[in-house]
Amino acid sequence: TMTAPRQRKGSKGKDPGSNIQNLKPDCIAEPRQRFATGGFSWWTILCLMTGSIVGISLGLLCCIYVSTLHENDLWFSNIKEVEREISFRTECGLYYSYYKQMLKAPSIQQGLYELIHDNTTESKRTINILQRMNIYQEVFLSILYRILHIQTYLEPIYFYIYTVFALQTVYVIALFITSWLLSDSWLAGALSGVWYILNRVDTTRVEFTISLRENWSIPFFALQVAAITCYLRPQLKPIQQRVVLWLVFVSTFCFCLTWQFNQFVLLVQALIIFTLDCLDFFTVVSLYLMQVFSLLLVWLLQFCNSMILGSLVLSFIVSALFIKHFQTGLKTGGFVIRVGKLALHTLLVLTLTFTINYSAKTILQLKSDEHIFKFIKAKFGFGATRDFDASLYLCEEAFGLLPLDTFERLAGTVLLYPYLCTLSKSTALLPVCRKYRTFSMRPDVSYNLLHTVFFGLLSFSTMRMKYLWTGHMCAFAAFGVCGKEVWSLYLRVLHCNTKTMVSDRSFTNTQLMEEISELREFYDPDTVELMEWIRLKTPKRAVFAGSMQLLAGIKLCTGRVLTNHPHYEDQALRERTRQVYQIYARQSAEEVHKVLSSVGADYIVLEDSICYERRHSRGCRLRDLLDLANGHIMDGPGENEPDLILATHPRFCEAIKTDMPPYSTLFTRVFKNKTFNVYKLKKLKKKNKAENSP
Repeated sequence: TMTAPRQRKGSKGKDPGSNIQNLKPDCIAEPRQRFATGGFSWWTILCLMTGSIVGISLGLLCCIYVSTLHENDLWFSNIKEVEREISFRTECGLYYSYYKQMLKAPSIQQGLYELIHDNTTESKRTINILQRMNIYQEVFLSILYRILHIQTYLEPIYFYIYTVFALQTVYVIALFITSWLLSDSWLAGALSGVWYILNRVDTTRVEFTISLRENWSIPFFALQVAAITCYLRPQLKPIQQRVVLWLVFVSTFCFCLTWQFNQFVLLVQALIIFTLDCLDFFTVVSLYLMQVFSLLLVWLLQFCNSMILGSLVLSFIVSALFIKHFQTGLKTGGFVIRVGKLALHTLLVLTLTFTINYSAKTILQLKSDEHIFKFIKAKFGFGATRDFDASLYLCEEAFGLLPLDTFERLAGTVLLYPYLCTLSKSTALLPVCRKYRTFSMRPDVSYNLLHTVFFGLLSFSTMRMKYLWTGHMCAFAAFGVCGKEVWSLYLRVLHCNTKTMVSDRSFTNTQLMEEISELREFYDPDTVELMEWIRLKTPKRAVFAGSMQLLAGIKLCTGRVLTNHPHYEDQALRERTRQVYQIYARQSAEEVHKVLSSVGADYIVLEDSICYERRHSRGCRLRDLLDLANGHIMDGPGENEPDLILATHPRFCEAIKTDMPPYSTLFTRVFKNKTFNVYKLKKLKKKNKAENSP
């Protein structure tokens, strides 16, 4: 791809941004109070030690599990280095290339200089990679690998992948802590860890997308949720709150630093905090400030990246705090009056948010993320679009709706039903807790309830975001199964003192053993042959054009210069990519040669899998998207919009294979195998000035 009454007057040592200091709902058990006030018994210490050992063990088990799957799927330890690098598909290869580049540099200083003044990622341009991309993790790992002196017994690539797999340990431990804090039982933490591992297909994809930014960032996001859960616990002392608040800041900062989509995730989280504040569950200005400070620090580290300042989440937080400061008496009056005040409050905040955001983007001339908003607009039916960038997202399965078979898998591991029960009980008790203060829901429970609801809705709308939801889903369901909080609240509302027995289900390890025992091997001889040819037969400063995904691999395996790449958060790069992709459109040889020459390309790599694509349906093939963007009728039987016209030229990627003029005049084929065709651009002779004179 996550409640309390107001403070009593006269209380001392309060956090100025919180009203939860003296919270004491009746439903909280005595052991929880004893733990929070520091009165540890031997039994408490034993439970803490046991729970900690179980949590760490489950985290390590998950790490070993995904590492084993990765090895068994590729036979990673037995394949050549070029094959290992090819296994870093699409943007993963681009990110890993900077780790490799830093290690190859003569010194750390030289490596940093080359990243800040990079002229190989985009031909004819010098860009600051540290500003453009979130690759500080690669920089940190490369420096760490140098200073640890472990080169003799651990290869750089293994140091990299083991670090990513180790973050899965952090992830599981964070979920363990969250469910433990919610339920006051480490058994809930153990259950959440088991569920996370059993539902690996839907909770992570780290074993085959190692370098993907989300695999670095989501573990830190889970840590942040655990820290927030701890911060919202009742009866925390001021010094405990300050320590936990620092943990919130550090985890939020690490999350923001490692993923370019951090602003959208934090926006959802800010909406959760805003909603709970409006419903009078808690008021924690500190959490808003931690988000702001984290984003601003990342903004500084990324050389004042304007995309952060122009983010919606910053505009929203500023608006929420500003309106809250001036709109006093928001939570006073009768029910109808309060609803009216909240509606007005929400309208004012949203209006000011969009006003500030529009002004910021206008002043900063920010267009880096406009493709995302075009995608969102088209996805939710606010008009059809032929925009090439938005259509690329719309046609990818990862950005579609969450498939129904996801729920079948979640039900198969006995996760879905306890989760739905916990969700329904907690949601049903929400209005009751507001009406009867005796049954007030704890602020940490209310936060996690809205967290799972909001991110669940986000996952339903966009499948790729499910990894932000399913992990927390395990923790929340485990809280419902093992925690007495939900059960006691439910029974007390019904005026019932009946003890509830929660059945314990046993899980079989059949599926896990089948996955671990399945052995495969990496096999992609055509791509290996292409990379070896490029490395041995082309100049080191040769410029290659082609698909974004393939070019990322070319940079990693050969170090050649690229015309474009998969990191799409730049308006100029998106325009260049659309131009380069005319090699798969219906364009003349002269036009394609002109475009490629303008970006400095020496070679183009054509892929039959794109030129004759069948993976997507008509209207979503890359050649169809290009035809629509160019105003041309699409290939094959089917309807076309009336304003589209028939192209006057054949499709370039097909026609160039005829080796007839004008294609043979402008391009020369220099490499061919079953998958790829590489053509070298011929340099056009400039006409003599004397020939052009009258």
